[in-house]
Amino acid sequence: MATRTAAIAFDQRWLGWARSGWFLALAAVAFAGPPLAALARVVWSTEQGAQGPIILMTGLWLLVIEAVPVLRAGVSRPGRRGLVAAWLAVSVVPYAMASMLGVVWLQWAATYSALIAVGYAYVGGETLKRLWFPLFYLLFLIPPPYSVMLALTRALKLWISSAAVEILTLFGYRVASSGTTLFIDQYELLVAAACAGMNSLFSLLAIGLFYIYLRHRSDWRYALVLAVLVIPVAIAANLLRVILLLLITKYLGNRVAQGILHEAAGLTMFMLALVLLIAIDAALDPLRRRLGRTASA
Repeated sequence: MATRTAAIAFDQRWLGWARSGWFLALAAVAFAGPPLAALARVVWSTEQGAQGPIILMTGLWLLVIEAVPVLRAGVSRPGRRGLVAAWLAVSVVPYAMASMLGVVWLQWAATYSALIAVGYAYVGGETLKRLWFPLFYLLFLIPPPYSVMLALTRALKLWISSAAVEILTLFGYRVASSGTTLFIDQYELLVAAACAGMNSLFSLLAIGLFYIYLRHRSDWRYALVLAVLVIPVAIAANLLRVILLLLITKYLGNRVAQGILHEAAGLTMFMLALVLLIAIDAALDPLRRRLGRTASA
């Protein structure tokens, strides 16, 4: 009898702990830890994925501040157990395969799916719908597959290479191109996928949407206009980056250009594109206010 009473007490304590936020946090860390470590090692350690920690930190911050008022509103209801079990089962298979094959994007996608399933189990679909933007924003942590990036960057690399040559030629520089290979003086540079800007475009789109959501979530039409502008802003910033690398190569040599200045140029262009987006927002704000007053009149 005493053993049975102790077992019941243990079960009640375990259920209480399982229903608390601590259990969810520990489960999330245990499950997401390995793929997050792989993401940091394989993607974030490279120039293309250097913005990943920024997305993670800002995404978690936004998720917390958005979740607190939603949870206090009392709309949370536990999700259906059958759906949660099926959801987790579907997520575990690609997670195991990706872990064995070392496919980082698939491993993290499966992890994200499983974490959403756990969230649904605790707070239900209504709460998740109210947290749609932080959850969508964190999707940008999943790096695009290399095959997809290669296909998307081909045309963009050609255009950026040609545009960089034309611009520098206008200023009297002796520069030429053959496909995605650029020539300036005695130096030869290859416009790689990273320089073409798809990775930084992907990251800037995330940060740009984050900024737009915080500033203009109540005006979805204007927010949509700014979101569309993120793409040409990112492309323009990466064009400037290629031009900057050509000039560094000419005046400081190829070794300097491919060293620390190459890494700094990528981060600088990322920040420049974000500043440019904020400047465009500031320039368009008077027009937005005027149209808003006209519509309400």
